[in-house]
Amino acid sequence: MSHTVVAELVANVQKITAKAGDIVGPEDTLVILESMKMEIPVLAEVAGTITEMKVAEGEVVRDGDPIAVIEEN
Repeated sequence: MSHTVVAELVANVQKITAKAGDIVGPEDTLVILESMKMEIPVLAEVAGTITEMKVAEGEVVRDGDPIAVIEEN
């Protein structure tokens, strides 16, 4: 079953810390967002393998935009 991690606010994608094919756990950081000079880590939420990263560094995401798709183990 796949799970999509979504943005919870409007922010810039400052750094991508995971890539497609990586195995992640519920507390692993996928990307770091920047909003109002604050860094906000986005966590995997579930254990599994990243099948797709939907963002690029420097991109602006809005509330509800997909960040990554994880195939749950």
